[in-house]
Amino acid sequence: MSPDCNNWPIALRNCTVWFCLLVAFVLIQFSCKKKESADKEGYSETFNMLVANSAVSKYNNPKNAGRFIQLFDSSYRQISNPTINDRFRYYADNFMYHRKTTRNAKMELLYADSMLMMAQKTTDDKQYVSNYAEANFAKGDALFDAKQFNDAYRCFYEGYFLGKNHLDNSVLAEYTYRMGMIMFRQSHFRMAANYFKESYRQSLSYRNDFRAFYQRQEVLNDIGESYDSYGNIDSAVKYYNKALNYINSNNDRFKKIAGMLDIARAVVYGDLGKIYFDRGDFNTAKDLLKKSIAINLKKYNDNYNAELVEINLAQLYLDTHDNPSFLTLMGDMHGQLAVVKNEGAETDWNRLMSSYYVKNGDYAKAIIFYKNYSSLKDSLYKLSSSLKETDVTQQLANYDKQFQIENLKVDNKLQLIYLYLSVICVSLAVIIIFLVYRNWGRLKRDVLAISSLNEQVSLQKKGLEDTLNELKLSSQEKDRILRTVVHDLRNPIGGIVSLTNLMLEDDYTQEQKQLISLVNGTLFNSLELINEILEATNDSVGKLNTELVEINSLVNNSVEILNFKAAEKHQKIIVEPLARPKTLYISRERIWRVISNLISNAIKFSPEGATILIRVTSDDYAINIAVADNGIGIPDEIKDHVFNIFTNAKRAGTAGEKSFGLGLSICQQIIENHKGKIWFESNVNNGTTFHISLPAA
Repeated sequence: MSPDCNNWPIALRNCTVWFCLLVAFVLIQFSCKKKESADKEGYSETFNMLVANSAVSKYNNPKNAGRFIQLFDSSYRQISNPTINDRFRYYADNFMYHRKTTRNAKMELLYADSMLMMAQKTTDDKQYVSNYAEANFAKGDALFDAKQFNDAYRCFYEGYFLGKNHLDNSVLAEYTYRMGMIMFRQSHFRMAANYFKESYRQSLSYRNDFRAFYQRQEVLNDIGESYDSYGNIDSAVKYYNKALNYINSNNDRFKKIAGMLDIARAVVYGDLGKIYFDRGDFNTAKDLLKKSIAINLKKYNDNYNAELVEINLAQLYLDTHDNPSFLTLMGDMHGQLAVVKNEGAETDWNRLMSSYYVKNGDYAKAIIFYKNYSSLKDSLYKLSSSLKETDVTQQLANYDKQFQIENLKVDNKLQLIYLYLSVICVSLAVIIIFLVYRNWGRLKRDVLAISSLNEQVSLQKKGLEDTLNELKLSSQEKDRILRTVVHDLRNPIGGIVSLTNLMLEDDYTQEQKQLISLVNGTLFNSLELINEILEATNDSVGKLNTELVEINSLVNNSVEILNFKAAEKHQKIIVEPLARPKTLYISRERIWRVISNLISNAIKFSPEGATILIRVTSDDYAINIAVADNGIGIPDEIKDHVFNIFTNAKRAGTAGEKSFGLGLSICQQIIENHKGKIWFESNVNNGTTFHISLPAA
């Protein structure tokens, strides 16, 4: 599983499983109860019978969630006088349907609020604790799905507070499970594992039915996933195997719903397959991943999880160069993702397709898929960032303090409050008088000390200002001397270059011509260095002479001038201009210099016969220019230095062309002076793409 998928919520992979769990729970809770048990728990006999009848077809022969909820709703409406618990359970099951099937946060909140309203009307103390805690957890889940994390934590805490005060482990198990989920999504994997372990221990207090079994096996698998994400592979494998053994040991108990056990096994197979893949045991990994997909890709099974596992299998095919299998699987997934939306899987699908086309040299297609991947990844990152920004531990500590304060307020009597206030007021008055009298003299001394300190600060400030002015003058003098020196050097060196060019045309011996050519090349490189130094010093000062410039013509002009240079290396420059001309308010000469410099670099660092792509795009806010080559790329160790002036991150071109390391620094200065941005993407031996973004006129 890719890093993007690893941090995706565990519970979202089990939508089908959870809904089947809801059905099984309804059946076991209601269809097999005797009248006495139903009365004791507050459910009417009619409610139990009708709910059981509506669930039978779904339980024995799954069809779809919508059909089941229709039967359930129809059954409920046949009850003439439902009890409070009847209504509570009706709202709870509808909440679960919308959370696991429609994922409609507004409907979740509506039914969760209805559950809270019914829970507050519950008269039996034990049932009140159970209902009120469950309602708070439901509302917390709904708020969490609506990205209202702080409010969600408060609801979770209220459920936890009730369970803690009544020593109800079944309530606490639900709380610690949610805390484990939150810690996992915030990438606190060790803490998540501890919460899941505690939830498993607390769940042993559940009645030993299908709901308890299914939650325990899931928690065991969640512990394994937490260890896997944390990097403790041995512990992860241990808990994955525990989950499998626990599922297998209950085969006979739940043989009527063996399909649900298969779904649970498939999830574990997929997680184990990922571990074997990471270890390099590709054959075992492939078998486990295929086994998982074969189960969960079936209709009505956990298709969401199957898509995530397919991503791992596709990565395996790509890494083992099994291109036919890779393309077949990716094609199948494309159709699946159109039916079962899975943003995490879709993100990695685009990443894998981009990697495949890069490996096969089709960079145009690779760029398309990579852009899709970047866009989807940014969306996922924003979602995870908003969650990680909240400190749930601190929030819960604050709620705990708030509850303690509220309890203290309830315990204190009004008369005691008046008494304390009177004592405090008198004490404060005495203390204030004493402090005013005692500190009067000290205050005068402090004022004198502060005045003295202010004078010292003023002197230090003046000294710093003088130093800064001296530094500024020194910097200006340095720039003036540098420009004077390089300017005075340019004319004689340029004259010598011209003389050597003439000498090369005269009749000299071959050896003499080689020496003259060597002198000529050295002087030419020196002249280029002098010109770049002049440009670097001139660009850092002075005003921009801006005008409205049509961007397509500016790019084409740069390309026309540099086509002869590309032709020397048999290279081809392709331009993809804007469909309709657009203008920018820029300095024509300086932006032309930036574009020409980037194209010149692409020519310099690309091999003979290469293709250089220049793409111009726009949106409502900016015009973007990308210059892409398939040359030698930029190594990771020098990527942070390429825009530095006089950088050491300079290399010869593919034909031995000289590089001084000033061009990109000049480009950055020019673009930033235009309030724009310049950046690049590069991989060694896979080319480099430089991007320019300029604000729209």
